[in-house]
Amino acid sequence: MKSFRKFSQRKENRDYMNQEESVYELNRIQRYIMQMRPLLKKNALFSDGTADYRQPVEPDAGDEVTVRFRTARDNVDIVWLCTDCEHYKMKKTESDREFDYYAVEMTMGEEPFYYYFKVASGLLNVYYDRYGVSKEKRDEYRFCIIPGFSTPEWSKGAVMYQILVDRFYNGDTSNDVLTDEYYYIRSTSRKMDSWDQCPSDFSVAEFYGGDLEGVRQKLDYLQNLGVEVIYFNPLFVSPSNHKYDIQDYDYIDPHYGKIVEDGGGLLKDGVSDNRKAERYINRVTNKKNLEASNRFFAELVEEIHARGMKVILDGVFNHCGSFNKWLDREEIYQVSGDYEDGAFVSKDSPYRNFFGFQDQFAWPYNTTYEGWWGHDTLPKLNYEGSEKLYDDIMRVAAKWVSPPYNADGWRLDVAADLGHSPEMNHKFWRDFRKSVKTANPDAIILAEHYGDPKEWLQKGDQWDTVMNYDAFMEPLTWFLTGMEKHSDDYREDLLGNAESFWGAMRHHTSSFSMPSWQVAMNELSNHDHSRFLTRTNHKVGRTNTLGPQAAEQGINKAVFREGVVIQMTWTGAPTIYYGDEAGVCGFTDPDNRRTYPWGHEDQVLLAFHKDIIRLRRENEELRTGSLKMLENDYNFISYGRFNRKGQCAILINNNYHPITKEIHVWEIGTPKTGKMKVILQSRDDGYCMEGAEYEIRAGKVLIEMPQTSATILKYVEE
Repeated sequence: MKSFRKFSQRKENRDYMNQEESVYELNRIQRYIMQMRPLLKKNALFSDGTADYRQPVEPDAGDEVTVRFRTARDNVDIVWLCTDCEHYKMKKTESDREFDYYAVEMTMGEEPFYYYFKVASGLLNVYYDRYGVSKEKRDEYRFCIIPGFSTPEWSKGAVMYQILVDRFYNGDTSNDVLTDEYYYIRSTSRKMDSWDQCPSDFSVAEFYGGDLEGVRQKLDYLQNLGVEVIYFNPLFVSPSNHKYDIQDYDYIDPHYGKIVEDGGGLLKDGVSDNRKAERYINRVTNKKNLEASNRFFAELVEEIHARGMKVILDGVFNHCGSFNKWLDREEIYQVSGDYEDGAFVSKDSPYRNFFGFQDQFAWPYNTTYEGWWGHDTLPKLNYEGSEKLYDDIMRVAAKWVSPPYNADGWRLDVAADLGHSPEMNHKFWRDFRKSVKTANPDAIILAEHYGDPKEWLQKGDQWDTVMNYDAFMEPLTWFLTGMEKHSDDYREDLLGNAESFWGAMRHHTSSFSMPSWQVAMNELSNHDHSRFLTRTNHKVGRTNTLGPQAAEQGINKAVFREGVVIQMTWTGAPTIYYGDEAGVCGFTDPDNRRTYPWGHEDQVLLAFHKDIIRLRRENEELRTGSLKMLENDYNFISYGRFNRKGQCAILINNNYHPITKEIHVWEIGTPKTGKMKVILQSRDDGYCMEGAEYEIRAGKVLIEMPQTSATILKYVEE
């Protein structure tokens, strides 16, 4: 027993010594590794979904995809591509002066393929995902490949131009809406006396006369500006100037198109006893006018295509208007005699179940129906209740992207609101996609959406992309102006807050696959929010509280140019809201819908837009290259747009004083020595297209920037 205790004691001592020796040996090895292995250069780690890091970018199921990952040269021991189930060791396949490139081939299945990277350097392990480097894996930021999903090549990085037709240009006065032509939402229609007059606070029935002939006459202007895609706000028959309350999905509004047969006279005081204006009825229900307007639109699209541009239509399929021929609350279609009774007119109407009436069996018939957000002028379409309605809208979806009209896609109004359940919503958009893509495989489908769009994008079977509020307009607006996008709030804590800017951009961008991100509609302004130039004055309010003149007071065009530089150098499709390029101001709707100031444009801003659009077109890295954050500070951000052939660094100084910054341009692939040249710089007093050259020393550029300025640097081969 005694000898056993001695044996046990000796064994414990031996085990302890072995453990101590193991710890010592481990520490010795670690010290050796640390001496031999430089510290991990985290800023060198990079991958994304562009062609440099994924081939093919848009694979089909069954395709082999090569995924690549970049590290600093001779800086890591091993790189894994990781999925939920497996770790795949990547092979070093290429090295250049500064970087090693690792690759692995993966075969795509039918379902979305999610992955991230794990990097080992010595005893250090880190993860890399859409957000960047992390000590822990984060499922919400994984990379994603959606087999079989692609977006049209023409739309990737394309410069778009949004037109609210009534406010762009009046090319045909014969189709103008006349004063007292009809009655709508508590007022009669009004033809505005002056093109330059600001809209009133309640302006739904105010018309300035802009039309599609006006757009046709300004195609030279749009082409010279560099526009590649025209996005039209709704064009279909409607009693309002914005036309988000459609009467007839099958026809272009004759007030935008052609009125070949007029008729009826203005009634006394403009309105008849039963609120039916005869001239309006004749103009918008007359099949000759409707067919002539459709023919004109087809010819316009053909001319736009001949100039190398595309056309996107606005699709309002969640709701229609009370004037709609299916409802006919105003009874204009019943009066015309050429249409079946609307659902409001008769309980026996073939369209009765197109709408959500409160009691389908009330006698004589119930006339209280569901309106979108409670608006009775915007009756919500009842897809759950009518297969005929469902099929008809699918027909409309295909019709306008097919010959003879050949539009190139749809922007979808309040797309997440459609239907009465998530199940119906997603089913509708899956079928909508099939209908559109079958008719025109090269058409785009982009949705208006606030919030996370993953539910509609994650499988590639519904929308192509969205109007990019969360991952562009909002973070950019807060950073440069401190203003909420409606000018309803000002936040000092977000003005110049680079950390908040990048946090929002990285987080929300992770909802997009690369094909969706490259076509996301990046806007500074649009028809629903205040003009970006007005946000630069930090005035909180709207036209009804401050008056329209306040929208132009205290604006800062230098800050606006900073915003344009970011817009034109960011991943996605930069979308100009008509008149922004000419210096138009305005608070939120309706003041943001002022007319284009023909003959009174801000020529400096106009030339600036032309030049920066040309730069975007000439430097492919600005259009489809990778994007990487560089140095940041209060009121200062910098980032790179780059591919293996070209590298640009974009620097934004939003301070009201000059600053000097050192930028690590080696991170975007420039050599450690060489030169970067200013190819554009905007300042308080304007902008220039050529500037100084800066030496790259040890991979860094030291640059002094003027106040409220934006600079684009490009690496130049020596």
